Amino acid sequence: MKAHTASRINAIILIVIGAWGYVESGSLTSNIPVFIGLVLLLLNKGIRNQNKLIAHIAVIVTLLSFANIMPLKGALEDGRNDAVLRVIIMLTSSVYAMIYFIKSFIEARKK
Repeated sequence: MKAHTASRINAIILIVIGAWGYVESGSLTSNIPVFIGLVLLLLNKGIRNQNKLIAHIAVIVTLLSFANIMPLKGALEDGRNDAVLRVIIMLTSSVYAMIYFIKSFIEARKK
């Protein structure tokens, strides 16, 4: 899988799961992953075209999605299993996207 594909999948997951969280909780902070996903979708063409600057910006935006660790902690403490599942899905997709970004950076460096 290419980095742009992994990033696009991550963006879609963030948007869908973030929207699900908003519908379930009504909390405006649930829209943060949606916003991050939208930004990643906007950056996807540049990633696909191997624009280094845009790829690095996308990595930083993807790193922002790891802020989901705080809601995970709260959901675990409150026993909200559905919220735990949503956050784990978003964190997992972000980890995979980061792995593919790192692989693509290593590959580009070798060239």
